[in-house]
Amino acid sequence: MLKEFKKFILRGNMIDLAVGMIIGAAFNAIVSSLVNDIFMPLIGRIIGNTDFTNLYCVLANPDNIPKPATLEAAKEAGLTTLNYGNFITAVIHFLLMAVVVFLIVKAMNKLADGAKSLKKKDEKPAEPTTKVCPFCQSEISIKATRCPHCTSELKE
Repeated sequence: MLKEFKKFILRGNMIDLAVGMIIGAAFNAIVSSLVNDIFMPLIGRIIGNTDFTNLYCVLANPDNIPKPATLEAAKEAGLTTLNYGNFITAVIHFLLMAVVVFLIVKAMNKLADGAKSLKKKDEKPAEPTTKVCPFCQSEISIKATRCPHCTSELKE
């Protein structure tokens, strides 16, 4: 069983997957920082100095405490909250991640198409190996001097 596991782990696809996961995690950190540190403050500023982490509504307030200004203070007070600001941030994070992945895939496809077109330019068309008999219209070898179907003598 250990041999099978070792064989499974050392397959090329698993190593590619592991590399992809590591790069994806690092990329996620970059996009999270982009969203949380750049885009969300800009969006908050545009819509009126709003900090999205403090957008919430109180679901349960058994002691009738006035709504705290920050989510952190509401949690410390023991209030049950619906944190829609964090949800908005997560949606923007997802959309930015999707756009970036789309752009990367589009660029990779363009590179692959460019490589294919370069390869096609380098390739010469293959020399024909057959021709058509002018008498019986059968496909025959290009080197034939007599048609094997109708036995007609062929001129070069």
